[in-house]
Amino acid sequence: MKMSRLVAFSSSLLLGAVLALTGAVTANAATSVQAVDYVALGDSYSSGVGSGSYDSASGDCKRSTKAYPKLWAAANSPSSFAFTACSGARTGDVKAGQLGPLNSSTDLVSISVGGNDAGFADVMTTCVTQSEAACLSRIATARSYVDTTLPGNLDSVYSAIRAKASSARVVVLGYPRFYKIGGSCVVGLSDKVRAAINDASGYLNAATAKRAANHGFTFTDVAGKFTGHEICSGDAWLHSLNWLNIGESYHPTAAGQSGGYLPAFASAA
Repeated sequence: MKMSRLVAFSSSLLLGAVLALTGAVTANAATSVQAVDYVALGDSYSSGVGSGSYDSASGDCKRSTKAYPKLWAAANSPSSFAFTACSGARTGDVKAGQLGPLNSSTDLVSISVGGNDAGFADVMTTCVTQSEAACLSRIATARSYVDTTLPGNLDSVYSAIRAKASSARVVVLGYPRFYKIGGSCVVGLSDKVRAAINDASGYLNAATAKRAANHGFTFTDVAGKFTGHEICSGDAWLHSLNWLNIGESYHPTAAGQSGGYLPAFASAA
């Protein structure tokens, strides 16, 4: 065999081997994803409040087909998927009513929780309806709760998750920064109040990240994904105050779920 033919033949064999190996790796990766047993827990930011397209069977939990857990499951076809996140859920509600699908076979868990424990809804109601001083005082109270009480609540729910799903990868998602300071909003809350609300969200995220790390969980901060899409940005992925639908106020839109929460979760899943 001439040298040129030998080189060509050898190159063909090498290329074939590489393609075969690549195909095997791809197939194994696909099998790995499909073999995942995924359970989505948490509050309204995980159930998808604000994104519409709610499953009527979920009732007041308002689980949306546009929420990041549903979007991730649709894209990755896990072998099993349980979606128990519920609007308004606190840590105690997760423990009492959402952990049923977890077991020793669960591979992946997602959760966002803590905002309702810290009284986020009451903070926003106070800030919108009362004086700046009352708003800042209520935020200070929420921050104190995050310091003193929330860590124990998070420890309790995280321990309960680990007890039922001993080998699962648990991804804890935080909350977005709500306002662009000095943005397009010319009426409503002052920039001082908006900045205080943003700082409180970051404070909650930091506390949550610490508790998650202590349990060996992965914390994912979504604030970066929402940069440029805050309220007052001109291209918001969050609902502002909506008197006609108070429940959806300050929650991610469908774009916020698909463009903010979904990639943040996917990168950590």
